[in-house]
Amino acid sequence: MTLHPTIENVTARIRARSADHRGAYLARLRRAADEGPARAHLSCGNQAHAYAASGADKDSLAGHRAPNLGIVTAYNDMLSAHQPFERFPDLIRQAARAAGGTAQVAGGVPAMCDGVTQGQAGMELSLFSRDVIALAAGVALSHNTFDGALYLGVCDKIVPGLVIAAATFGHLPGIFVPAGPMTSGLPNDEKAKVRQKFAAGEIGRDELMAAEMASYHGPGTCTFYGTANSNQMLMEFMGLHLPGASFVNPGTPLRDALTVAAVERALAITALGNSYTPVGEVLDERAFVNGIVGLMATGGSTNLVIHLPAMARAAGIVLEIEDFAELSASTPLMAKVYPNGLADVNHFHAAGGLGYMIGELLEAGLLHPDTRTVAGEGLARYAEEPGLRDGRLIWESGPRHSANDRILRPVANPFQPSGGLRALEGNLGRAIVKTSAIAADRHVIEAPARVFEDQDAVRAAFKAGAFTSDVVVVVRFQGPAANGMPELHALLPLLAVLQDRGLRVALVTDGRMSGASGKVPSALHVSPEAAAGGMLARLRDGDILRLDAEAGRLDVLTEGVAERAPAPFDPVANAHGNGRELFELFRRNVGLASDGAGVVV
Repeated sequence: MTLHPTIENVTARIRARSADHRGAYLARLRRAADEGPARAHLSCGNQAHAYAASGADKDSLAGHRAPNLGIVTAYNDMLSAHQPFERFPDLIRQAARAAGGTAQVAGGVPAMCDGVTQGQAGMELSLFSRDVIALAAGVALSHNTFDGALYLGVCDKIVPGLVIAAATFGHLPGIFVPAGPMTSGLPNDEKAKVRQKFAAGEIGRDELMAAEMASYHGPGTCTFYGTANSNQMLMEFMGLHLPGASFVNPGTPLRDALTVAAVERALAITALGNSYTPVGEVLDERAFVNGIVGLMATGGSTNLVIHLPAMARAAGIVLEIEDFAELSASTPLMAKVYPNGLADVNHFHAAGGLGYMIGELLEAGLLHPDTRTVAGEGLARYAEEPGLRDGRLIWESGPRHSANDRILRPVANPFQPSGGLRALEGNLGRAIVKTSAIAADRHVIEAPARVFEDQDAVRAAFKAGAFTSDVVVVVRFQGPAANGMPELHALLPLLAVLQDRGLRVALVTDGRMSGASGKVPSALHVSPEAAAGGMLARLRDGDILRLDAEAGRLDVLTEGVAERAPAPFDPVANAHGNGRELFELFRRNVGLASDGAGVVV
């Protein structure tokens, strides 16, 4: 199938824009690769320290006879998505020995959960944790004793941080190994209804707690299509997972077989073999375009509009917001997974999942078919799906028809002709809006502003009954330089209640929203942010704002706003407590949200 002209043109523009950065990056990668396996250059003392606790693997390690894999793990047993990784290192070591190699846990990285910190002070560390993860993974790999790496991570900032590290050590082959989603519990739409009833004061905390526990009930990723599951999609579309690995439940024979296969493949693609596949060569401009197409076709998380530019920069590639906008305009929305629909990711996987989508998009010319992946040359392998036959892992052609067209549709008959995210631009700055869950009659909202400087003030106004007419709620000083750019997902139940009362409601903020962004129109990541003198700092209650997702505009219509002095920003207000004082250096040095809000990249 001929490549779609938008895919071709956007890719060419990214390639040209990135030429100098990418050229310098690849030159560094090739110099590192030309030096050969790093262990051979370490002193005997260096190596003795590295192998001292390796037991039966010592001779193989010291003799350099077999490839050695470094395991970088986000395991902790508090978070359901990462708890399954507890048993992965033993499984990986056994599989490596059986395949003639070795594996060591190189190090751990932090993994915080936005579900735990949502609406709390800890959320102000969330975005910055991505860069901490990249740094921690860099420390793990700096021992320079590895021929390849396995990256164990799932959730919001963890996968992007690990990708930044993997790209930085781009001469090393690496495979991302997922844990899988938890089994389905209380349906996500029912959970959302309970949250709205609690916000409206119709039920008590006991009922709310029971619903939440029934929804988040076991090991694995949360089942809604938020940032964590968008990350898993991304790793398949970009060729960093094994095909079909993303949405297999934890603790199942197929999950274990895929983990073993990842070990075997990682050993096969080191420089010691004949299929050397460095991560830096997988992560080219075609892979990033494929990832963005996957994001749009699935109606994925708005957070990835921040993370993808940061990941790309680590590989010498420069992404701009117009790349997302143009790819979205040409990519059909093929999936309806909560919060965009009623299904969860298990239902999506059963309906045909990523294998079906990739096959459809390849056939339509909407994906680059000739990318390099950890599974080999070309993306066609990712239209296959794994299974067990007589205990043996095999891949077969994936489904060519959706098993449920209320969840998953073909390119020729999508839920909507364009993707689930839109770029906005206007006199308020640049922003994005997730449209895939918003009713068409709410794609344009024009109303007076109510301006707040934190989400607690919005909650207080809601409880006081202050919202009685159409409103655009502005929450400013929530950008990365102000307070770390926390997610404001805790506001959604309140705004949804107002919308259900018949009001026309929108949110405008320089903060972020959860990957579970729902049915309320929300202009997010407004840049420049208020703390940097952006127009949000000049708004006042009553200013008329217009969010137009159809035209891609975000404007204040009131005259004279630009001539006002900006509201003062108090950097002390969020400087202390819950570890926030440790991140002052990050707040001072972070980049623009539109560039990925990076500190280390």
